[in-house]
Amino acid sequence: MSMCKIKGPNKIEGEIKISGSKNSSLPIIAACILNGGKSTLYNVPDIKDTLGMLDILKDIGCRVRRKNNRIEIDSSNINKFEIDKELMNKMRSSVIIAGALIGRFRKARFSYPGGCDIGTRPIDLHIMGFKKLGINIDESTGYIVCKCDRIIPAEIQLDFPSVGATENLILSAILADGETIIRNVAMEPEIIDLQNFLNRMGAKVSGAGSNIIKIKGVKKLKDVSYNIMSDRIETGTFLSMAAMTAGNIELINANPEYIVPIINKLEETGCKIFKEKNRIILNAPRRLKAIGFQTFPYPGFPTDMQSIFLAMLTVSKGTAIVTENIFENRFKCVPELIKMGAKISVTGNSAVVIGCRRLIARDVKACDLRGGAALVCAAVKAKGITTIDNFELIQRGYENLNGKLKSLNIDIDIK
Repeated sequence: MSMCKIKGPNKIEGEIKISGSKNSSLPIIAACILNGGKSTLYNVPDIKDTLGMLDILKDIGCRVRRKNNRIEIDSSNINKFEIDKELMNKMRSSVIIAGALIGRFRKARFSYPGGCDIGTRPIDLHIMGFKKLGINIDESTGYIVCKCDRIIPAEIQLDFPSVGATENLILSAILADGETIIRNVAMEPEIIDLQNFLNRMGAKVSGAGSNIIKIKGVKKLKDVSYNIMSDRIETGTFLSMAAMTAGNIELINANPEYIVPIINKLEETGCKIFKEKNRIILNAPRRLKAIGFQTFPYPGFPTDMQSIFLAMLTVSKGTAIVTENIFENRFKCVPELIKMGAKISVTGNSAVVIGCRRLIARDVKACDLRGGAALVCAAVKAKGITTIDNFELIQRGYENLNGKLKSLNIDIDIK
């Protein structure tokens, strides 16, 4: 277990480079299984989740070499088709490896995935889709055992645009004989990045970014090199942190097209934002205006940013209502923010935030990745030294957060 201490209040000022996307790297790392050869990935963030995914690949027989933000994966000698339960329990996204194993080997065995406790996240949609593709599913042993002789192309309608199910079904169908069509898919930018990677490898995937994806099966894939997109949630986090501290920040390697809902809401609070192709500059007012919002699947406001905006609104002027429509436990950071002087009340899936002028440093505990990031934002603004326990949860999604905050003149110490 790790912890960090942050001394505030501080104003975020300066320039940082946004790292590669966590939510894009994980499915792309899994997809490296499919070509049975060499894949070289650039701009992969050095975070606990990517390291965990690489550990699973090594466990099933892949050779992995890492140098800075470049990763070389050789999947030619995979000799195991079971995802280690202990490794899988560390993060939910590990379930995507199942789709890649099924796609290439027509079999996989895995347990129910772990990860942050932010609510019920069943993999029923994954299982339903696998069955549509002709995959036999046996859950009688407490594990999920998937087997088939061949992948049968199908038309699949998802009940909800699940990112994980969309990715898993794409990977399963890449080497099928014929065309698979998946409707009501997730439209996140990370799905586009996965499609681009797979097509660079020789796959035939189209439609990413819309609600219908088509996969024309191919016989063989090739070696590939690919550069991962920048992390839109890290981008939103630093913009929000600068906003709540009346700061000024310049982000490079940041794509404004992928965070339009975040930028729009920040502008509603009174922030001035300047956008270029790969650069975003934010100048915050002395105090933010309270604004309400609801989370929705992309292109709506992202659930991963809800906790962070919640923290930001605690020091805004006025009252805001925040509604969470994706995960029921996204308000787990609220009791910790209240310890710091925030005025928040939660009823059902909505939180009412009454802005206050300042927060007070306290000893708090991160309960999940994004809720932990919200506490970091609050700690930067709070008066005194805030201690955040379970800091390793935050490190699952933010590369070199310690170094980046220090470069922005934030007094932070990690132990």
